[in-house]
Amino acid sequence: MSEIKLQPSWLAHLQSEFEQPYMQSLKAMLQQEKANGITILPQGSLWFNALNSTPLENVKVVILGQDPYPTIGHAHGLCFSVMPDVKPLPKSLNNINQELWEDLGVDNRHSGYLQPWAEQGVLLLNAVLTVQAGNTNSHQGKGWETFTDKVIELVNQHCEHCVFILWGAYAQKKGAKIDTQRHLVIKSPHPSPLSAYRGFFGSRPFSQTNQYLQAHGKAPINWQLPLAQGQTQQPPIQHPVGDAQSQQ
Repeated sequence: MSEIKLQPSWLAHLQSEFEQPYMQSLKAMLQQEKANGITILPQGSLWFNALNSTPLENVKVVILGQDPYPTIGHAHGLCFSVMPDVKPLPKSLNNINQELWEDLGVDNRHSGYLQPWAEQGVLLLNAVLTVQAGNTNSHQGKGWETFTDKVIELVNQHCEHCVFILWGAYAQKKGAKIDTQRHLVIKSPHPSPLSAYRGFFGSRPFSQTNQYLQAHGKAPINWQLPLAQGQTQQPPIQHPVGDAQSQQ
């Protein structure tokens, strides 16, 4: 990890973490897997993309995910986000788009590339920052969770009036120590097709977020993702995006 570059506002607080035994063990594990020919996702330069895209002083919203997509060409270091050319979108992301449409009338069916959100102050943080290609959750319990707990602690302590969006039991447990007197915590089931109908749909996290930010003198997030060059908007949605009953 010595070659990894970290945005200065984060590095000022996190540099000592890289010397801790848990991080040294994690580094050795990742090096050994690479030496054994295992493909690690995303590529090394994107492991800290969430932090590099959203400096600590710019954080307004935190969305917590679990670990990167294990499909080559999908993950790029932001939770729930995929590279611009990925089609079809992952099912959880389709459900996020459905809720966004129902909540704010924003139609993002054309893209799953959430980098514009990150650049507005949405920290899209996975609990685990790497994964073996084709092997979901393969790097859980190897040390990343300790590092990302520290990231959440820094936002909790150093930022004012942030919104933490915690989808599912895993994220809610990870965010259990967030100061709810200082920040807004929005909890709902995960957008996975397995759980979205248990309360994710109808939870309106995006409008809640913007209302809170504006109430505290902050600019709202523009959740609308831009169209790529040559891309045209799809016909207007007559009903929620996709047919959720057909999703696996």
